[in-house]
Amino acid sequence: MIEQLLEFAVNRWELVTIFFVLLLALFYVESRRAGRKVPPQEAVMLLNRDQAVIVDVREKKDYGEGHIKGAIHIPMSKLKDQINVLNKHKDKLIIIADKAGQHGGMAIKEIQGQTQELSLARLAGGMMEWQNANLPTTTK
Repeated sequence: MIEQLLEFAVNRWELVTIFFVLLLALFYVESRRAGRKVPPQEAVMLLNRDQAVIVDVREKKDYGEGHIKGAIHIPMSKLKDQINVLNKHKDKLIIIADKAGQHGGMAIKEIQGQTQELSLARLAGGMMEWQNANLPTTTK
């Protein structure tokens, strides 16, 4: 199997090269489009220094199962209507938390479509990464 793959790569080096260039371009575009990523440990530091707020964009059920203490809950479906809540935090970094880091980029794009005045980032890996790092959550 590996021998066949190597033979294909050697015989069709042009296709393999184009594939990897397109793959790298995709990763680059996705990382730029989705905004800056903040790892959970950096988020904790920013929260402790009162330099950031967490906005949790998960649905009510997921949010109720556990969220970051002090997080502002605005479900993705209501984000467009709740921009005024975010405008109250112009002086801080707004960190978007979702389930696994997949919808944070869409949330940032949605917010930026409404206002460019906010400093936005997404929680790298979302709440799954937060919980994997054994960082505290609350259900209250």
